[in-house]
Amino acid sequence: MLYIVATPIGNLSDITLRALETLQSADLVLAEDTRVSRKLFSRHNIDTKLISWHQHSDERDFRKLNKYFEENKDIALITDAGSPGVSDPGGKLIELVLANFPDTEIVTIPGASALTAMISLAGIPIDRFLFLGFLPHKKGRQTLMTEIKESKRPVIFFESVHRILKALEQLSDCDKQLIVGRELTKKFETVYRGTAKEILETLNNDKSQQKGEFVIIVNK
Repeated sequence: MLYIVATPIGNLSDITLRALETLQSADLVLAEDTRVSRKLFSRHNIDTKLISWHQHSDERDFRKLNKYFEENKDIALITDAGSPGVSDPGGKLIELVLANFPDTEIVTIPGASALTAMISLAGIPIDRFLFLGFLPHKKGRQTLMTEIKESKRPVIFFESVHRILKALEQLSDCDKQLIVGRELTKKFETVYRGTAKEILETLNNDKSQQKGEFVIIVNK
């Protein structure tokens, strides 16, 4: 059995009972960063074995897991925060499992996601939207920015502390309304509403508000 388990995006209490039961009973947990996952495990008294599985893991790393699948062990996959497969390497593992161990049952244990958390805060109709994950640093970024500005549907993307100002600057010639979430579910969670130019001015006036992880919705 392979369990795809959602973990908190910030507040460590935001985890389901089913997720805790799964992580406690699994034979092995594959984690994007074991150092991050140990904090969660320590908080909830989980002592299951952790092995790293991240964006640079490949088929050679997967072969090291063969014995667990061959012995029909229960394995759980978690990311640093949120739902595996949403802007992280979860999909690659599932692809390899399906190709090499097709009889493995794959089960989702849903829970926290920065994407759905932000949608719930938006206050605008989002029955259809375009999700772009993390935008590329350089190649293709300007093309995507043009696509965002011209989109007839709301566009949602993630941005890091290092590029949030750049993203807002690139959107500042657009009068579309934005909803920007910072540090969702954490102590300093903040939601900004306005044009990119207005939100950029707010962040530039208080550098402490430039820190954290951001989710941006650009309204249609």
